[in-house]
Amino acid sequence: MGGVLWGLGGHSQGADPFWEPQAVTLGTCSSSEPEKPVQVPAMLASVGSLVSAIWAALHLQTLLLAAVAFLFLADYFKNRRPKNYPPGPRRLPFFGCLFHLDPKQPHISLQKFVKKYGNVLSLDFANIPSVVVSGMPLIKEVFTQLEPNFLNRPVTLLRKHLFNKNGLIFSSGQTWKEQRRFALMTLKNFGLGKKSLEQRIQEEARYLVEAIGEEGGQPFDPHFNINNAVSNIICTVTFGERFEYHDSRFQEMLRLLDDATCLESSMMCQLYNIFPRIIHYLPGSHQTFFRNWRKLKLFVSDIVDSHRKDWDPDEPRDFIDAFLTEMTKYPDKTTTSFNEENLICSTLDLFFAGTETTSTTLRWAVLCMALYPEVQEKVQAEIDKVIGQGRQPSLADRESMPYTSAVIHEVQRIGNIIPFNVPREGAVDTKLAGFDLPKGIMILTNLTALHRDPKEWATPDVFNPEHFLENGQFKKRESFLPFSMGKRACLGEQLARSELFIFFTALVQKFTFKPPANEKLSLQFRMSVTVSPVSHRICAVPRL
Repeated sequence: MGGVLWGLGGHSQGADPFWEPQAVTLGTCSSSEPEKPVQVPAMLASVGSLVSAIWAALHLQTLLLAAVAFLFLADYFKNRRPKNYPPGPRRLPFFGCLFHLDPKQPHISLQKFVKKYGNVLSLDFANIPSVVVSGMPLIKEVFTQLEPNFLNRPVTLLRKHLFNKNGLIFSSGQTWKEQRRFALMTLKNFGLGKKSLEQRIQEEARYLVEAIGEEGGQPFDPHFNINNAVSNIICTVTFGERFEYHDSRFQEMLRLLDDATCLESSMMCQLYNIFPRIIHYLPGSHQTFFRNWRKLKLFVSDIVDSHRKDWDPDEPRDFIDAFLTEMTKYPDKTTTSFNEENLICSTLDLFFAGTETTSTTLRWAVLCMALYPEVQEKVQAEIDKVIGQGRQPSLADRESMPYTSAVIHEVQRIGNIIPFNVPREGAVDTKLAGFDLPKGIMILTNLTALHRDPKEWATPDVFNPEHFLENGQFKKRESFLPFSMGKRACLGEQLARSELFIFFTALVQKFTFKPPANEKLSLQFRMSVTVSPVSHRICAVPRL
């Protein structure tokens, strides 16, 4: 076909230098009318132009096909796996295994592949080679014996665009070591593990009880009241202040954070990680994601500027002051991670981690009380026996309240808010369970399978606080990792545990949570960076 068209194209005007167009007169012998001349060269010129256009189009089509073929080959060679690579479903060029998982519940749809391929499963997310590790023995091996090989964090192109490799959560190497060490030291200096921080949590619990009490037992959405209360604890440490529940600017920041958390798992954000140079110029949820995080960074930047006006290096008031002081120790910013960008990113990481995970868990806890009234009654009976109604809960009460502690742990198990854990990245080639894992691979730990393992839990799919009780006493479980484990385990674990106990106990002490009349509650979830309850209303009936 191409050769035929090429031959026709050779007869277009100007193709043959020895042929010159002439005006030729054509006529018929039977007609007596004057003969009308027909311009043959004009017709040939028109045909020639058409053929040239077709040929040009074919050239374009050929180039496009060649380009696509090249990209497919490049993708194949770039993502070619070692011979001893873990098994998994066939990956698609560019998209990997994205379409193998249900976007509304990827952690659940993943389990069928675990059954088929085993506890070390390759499952590439777009252009990121990934391995999912299931089962406590292997997870423990990754986070203990092999942990030096998996201390880094993978950074998607989406996050790199906003944060590069700064901050606490997604930094690696020297930056991570410096920032984590400094954050742990500073959190301790400003109350972590001390009575002063416990008193701040108790004070905030009073504010939260008052705010919910204003609803008068009528249906309301508890989402942002709980967010505000939990966030205020980390805000007192990072910003040196708490924010009122009616502070419109802070409420807007919490909504931006919630939206950004949800948008990160959207299709356009996933496509940005695959085709950044194209998607960057298109409208979509990724643009909203970028816009939200820029506003959040500006919010923190404004607070930093405000701190500088009355900052005293000898008397730091909070994390930002302490960071500003640390920055003065390093005049040469090229040798340290203590710079303006890391100040903003690390503060944002503390703000995000200190708000999203604990508040989401607390929302699951309140929802579970409304769904399981018999459990709520037992918690209230224990509260009445140990604390009563005359004083606030304290951390000292925890030892005497095994059932309440078991309920909080069961909420974390069933809520499963970070089902793949925070990912790790291989720093060197590593062998795991007989498989070869190349440097740069992303490691995901299958906490969904761990927290729903029928070998570990008597009723894995049912909310059952008895999972954490033995002979009436609280029982720790090895196969329970909501805060991960190892050197990159959640640095705010102690704070989160304290907040969950005091906030939850204070709420159930003062209210009985119930579904609104004619409204059905469920454990349905919204998939984002975390797994959170779908939007719902609830009734908080004051206890007499």
